Amino acid sequence: MSGVVGWIDFRRELGDQHSLLHSMTRTMLHRGPDTEDVWIDGHAAIGHRGLATGHPDAVRPARVTLGGATVYAAHTGEVYNGDELRRDIEAAGGAPRGGTTAEALLRAYLLWGTDFVERVNGAFAFAIWDGRTRRLHLGRDRMGVKPLYHHPYNGGVLFASEPKGILANPLFRPRLDLSALPVVLQPRLARPGETPLKDLYEVEPAHVVTYGETGSSRRRYWQLVSEPHHDTFEQTARRVRELLDDTVRRQLTSDVPLGAMLSGGVDSTSVAALAADALRKDDPDRELATFCVEFESDPKHFVATELRPDIDAPYAAQAAAFLGTRHSTLTASVQDLLDVIPATRRARDLPGWGQFDASMYLIFQRIRDNCPVALTGEAADEVFGGYPYFTKPEVLGADRFPWLFDGPKLSRYLAPDLLAAIDPEEDERARYADTLARVPRLAGESAADARLREVFFLGLSGPLSVILDRKERMSMAHGLDVRVPFCDHRLLQYVWNVPWELKSRGGVKGLLKAAMADVLPPATVHRKKSAYPHVQNPDYDRTLVREATWIVNDDASPLKDLFDTGRTNGLIAQISAGAVHGELPGGSNQAALLIQLVELRRWMEEYQVSLP
Repeated sequence: MSGVVGWIDFRRELGDQHSLLHSMTRTMLHRGPDTEDVWIDGHAAIGHRGLATGHPDAVRPARVTLGGATVYAAHTGEVYNGDELRRDIEAAGGAPRGGTTAEALLRAYLLWGTDFVERVNGAFAFAIWDGRTRRLHLGRDRMGVKPLYHHPYNGGVLFASEPKGILANPLFRPRLDLSALPVVLQPRLARPGETPLKDLYEVEPAHVVTYGETGSSRRRYWQLVSEPHHDTFEQTARRVRELLDDTVRRQLTSDVPLGAMLSGGVDSTSVAALAADALRKDDPDRELATFCVEFESDPKHFVATELRPDIDAPYAAQAAAFLGTRHSTLTASVQDLLDVIPATRRARDLPGWGQFDASMYLIFQRIRDNCPVALTGEAADEVFGGYPYFTKPEVLGADRFPWLFDGPKLSRYLAPDLLAAIDPEEDERARYADTLARVPRLAGESAADARLREVFFLGLSGPLSVILDRKERMSMAHGLDVRVPFCDHRLLQYVWNVPWELKSRGGVKGLLKAAMADVLPPATVHRKKSAYPHVQNPDYDRTLVREATWIVNDDASPLKDLFDTGRTNGLIAQISAGAVHGELPGGSNQAALLIQLVELRRWMEEYQVSLP
C-alpha cells in the first residue's frame, strides 16, 4: 500500500521545487488513491500517496521538530506487529501507545536509530529524513516485498517506490546499462538491488541505505542463520502451522473487505483456509472472497507439462466450496492479455514478462473491484521445496543455477562485439559463485544436505525476487494491497533449517501438507504441484514470433546493433518450427523465450531509454 517519492540535495535548498515534487508525487496516484502529502523543508523534499485500509489518516507520514530541525518519516506497505512495537516504545520511555504507523516508526527511530527496523515485522519500505544530522535513511523489509528505488547524483539523491517517480525528475536520464543485458534477458539472474538502468538502484531486501553530505553507506539488518534442527516431524509440522496461522492472522488486520487468490493448490488453499477461519471467528457473517484465473483457450490448447500438469479452475472451485468462500473465476482471452500488456509495462517501468504479467494484472483488477486487500500463497515453493528440480539428481548435481536448465538463452544471441565485452557465460558463472558465497553454511552438514541448502538459497534469491516484483507491481497498479504470508521472516527462518528429509516426507511439500492436513480438501492434498498458469495458445505464440521478427530486422530498432541479426533470425525460425531443444526456465514454452526480447524493445521506445 502507498507510494513515496523524494529528493534530497545537500548543495541547494528545494523550496522552489514544489511543482516538480507534486509531479513526482502524482506518479504514485495508483499506489495511493486516498491521501496525498507533499513536504519541503530546506534541502529535503518528500511526497507520499496513501492507500487506506482503515482510516485515511492512518497512512499519512509523520514528523517532529527537535532542536529546530525536522525528523520526517514516510512508509509504504504494512507493519504487522504494530501493537508490539508500540509496547516496546512505551517500555523504553517513548510516547504512550497509540498513533499512526508512521508515528510509531518515527518514535522507534528516535529511540533506537535505524536499528529500530530489527523490531518490525511486515512488508514495508520507509524513508526517514533526519534534519538534525542531515541524513536520509531508506529501508526495506527482510524479503523485499515492497520496493524502493534510489538514484544518487553528485550532491544529492532521488528516491521513489517505483522508477516512474524518479523518471519524473529531469535530473535522471534513463540509459541502458549494457553490462546488465544478461539480466534484462533473464531477470532471474539479477543480484539484489540491480536494475538495467545506469545509476538506478533498488534498496536491497533487509537493508538500510543511508545518504549524507559525505557519501552513502548500506547496512544489512537481517539474514538467515543456519543451525541444527532438533524437532521431530510432528513437532515441526505443529510449529509450521502455529507460525503460518499467526502470520495470516496478523496480515488480516484491516477494516475493509478481504480476498485471497485461490488456485486449488496446497499453498493458496492453506492461506485461504486459515484466513476464512480467522474471519469467521472474528465475525460469523464475515466472508472471504477468493479468486482464480483461467484461459478461454484452455479446453482446446492446454497441454499438461511437468510444472503445470493440470488446470487450476476446477481445483479452485472445489477448494472454495470446501472452505465456504465466495469464489470468482476470471476467464481471460488472448486478446485480453494483449490489450493490457502495455499497462503491465507501465506498472513496472522496466522490461516486463508479457502474458505472465498480463494474466496477473487482470486477476488483480478483478480482485480490486471487490476488495482492497488480498492474500496470496506465493513463495511457498521456494520455502518448502515445491519445484521439480528439488528432486532431480542430475539438476542438483550440476554446478549451475538449478532453475536455468539447458535450453537456449537470449543473451547468447547478442552481437559479437557485445558478447566479447559482456561474456554472458562468464557473467552467469560469476553470479552463481557470488550467490553461493552468501549461503549461510552449517558446520558438519553432509554434502547432500549442504547442496540442498545451496539450492534453496539460490531459489530464494533471483527467482523469488521475480515473483514478488510481479505480484507487487501488478497489484499496486490497481491500488490493491496483496500480502504474502509465506514471506514472514519468522516462518522462513524456522523452515530454512528443517532438513530436506522432513520437508519432503510424504511427497512434494509433505511437511506443509502435514501441517495443514485438517483444513485442506482431499483434492488439494493429493494434487500435483502446478505453477501459476500461462496461456497455451498458438495465436499468442504467433504474435510473439511476428513481433520478434520485426524487431530483429527493423533498421530503426534500438536493438538493431545489440543482437546478431542472422543468428537471432535462426533462433526465431527454430521456435516457429517447434525445433528448440532443451528445458526452459519456469516451464514455459518455446515462444515465451522471445518475451524479454519484445519487452526490451517496447520498454526502450516507451521510456526513451538511450544507449550509453
